Amino acid sequence: MPLSRRTFLALTTTAAGLPIVHLSAQRGARGGGPTGPLPPSIASLASMRDQATPISNDERRARIERARRLMVEHRIDAVALTGGTSLDYFTGMRWGGGERLFAIVLPAKGDPFCVCPAFEEDRARELLAPGPLSSTEVRTWNEDESPFERVAQGLKDRGIGAGRLGIEETTRFVFADSIASAAPALKVASATPVTAGCRMIKDSHEIALMRLASQTTLKAYEAVYHALSEGMTQGQVGGLISAAYARLGFPGDASVQVGEYTALPHGSIQPQTIREGTIIMIDDGCTVQGYQSDITRTFVLGKATDKMKKVFDIVHQAQATALEAARPGVRLEALDAAARKVIVEAGYGPGFKYFSHRLGHGMGMDGHEWPYLVKNNMFGWNQVLTLQPGMVFSDEPGIYIKGEFGVRLEDDLHVTDSGAELFTPQSPSIENPFGTTNASA
Repeated sequence: MPLSRRTFLALTTTAAGLPIVHLSAQRGARGGGPTGPLPPSIASLASMRDQATPISNDERRARIERARRLMVEHRIDAVALTGGTSLDYFTGMRWGGGERLFAIVLPAKGDPFCVCPAFEEDRARELLAPGPLSSTEVRTWNEDESPFERVAQGLKDRGIGAGRLGIEETTRFVFADSIASAAPALKVASATPVTAGCRMIKDSHEIALMRLASQTTLKAYEAVYHALSEGMTQGQVGGLISAAYARLGFPGDASVQVGEYTALPHGSIQPQTIREGTIIMIDDGCTVQGYQSDITRTFVLGKATDKMKKVFDIVHQAQATALEAARPGVRLEALDAAARKVIVEAGYGPGFKYFSHRLGHGMGMDGHEWPYLVKNNMFGWNQVLTLQPGMVFSDEPGIYIKGEFGVRLEDDLHVTDSGAELFTPQSPSIENPFGTTNASA
């Protein structure tokens, strides 16, 4: 999956030696947030953690069975998961990356098995124990042995000496290539039709977690908005966001951009300070039981210019138009086209000149995941997708005027049986983004 803007901002900020832009909500609890008393709007926030119900083992077993049906449909004999969110999605395990192969192999028929370094066996069994694969066979390898031969033998023992092995898309190339070398009769293929085929359709439990994540993010934004004042830096605003998430009980990230830097869709590492009448863009999300939110609010502290108001209204209309166009059976690219038409016809075109990115991305356990709302978006096996109930996307049109300012409005869109809905209400205006008044302004 592509590098997300949160990861990009974290990397570029670190490289530049700046202490802000991408912040963990946990930093507030570790001293990275405000040093004095919390502003009243943030201090009054209460934890929402008790509203989140974890995914059960029965739900994960159902996911594995769904994956097996998709394997048969796409003529894939087994899928190898080497870490990341797909491993978590199916098994409940979280295993960090590294140069040593750790894999869970799910055959279309037969028992799954695990391949892991011998010295990690106890940890692997400990992590497997509470999940749906607690009795899974664990095949270990020592440092002078080939883990890829363990994978090949495990497949052969299950009657899969030849056929097709699906590799999850975030797997390191060296792992996929080495498995192919160890099992030359196997064809290594993309597992995306299986992994994304399962993950892109959310059930009611997943929708509830994502709705809660979006509502949490909006609460954090509103609390921070009421605590803003002229002269604050990115770092201070980021600290407030960290503190808000710490109060609400979920980890989250923050990208804060001010003035001309809002015209860069993923922002800038330059130090920035809030001034009266300058545009502020906050873009971030939080994680609730592994599920993400991604919301952007653009607003002005004080009075906006007529041009700012006009651009905000165009973007607001584009976001609403995309929402109205969303319903089952509609091609994904049609939503991007509907929003882009509003922006271009308002004078901010052609094409990607001012609205320089796609309308939105799929969401779930990753902030960016399959599928995407853009023209020529082909799914993992060159299939043109249509909207289906249970899909979740960001709906985030924007207009970016270099050297002046940018406006992006982003809420998370859920496709229903008859249409679509946003998890959070649209921002009503550039001067009053939450329908309230900023007491600090």
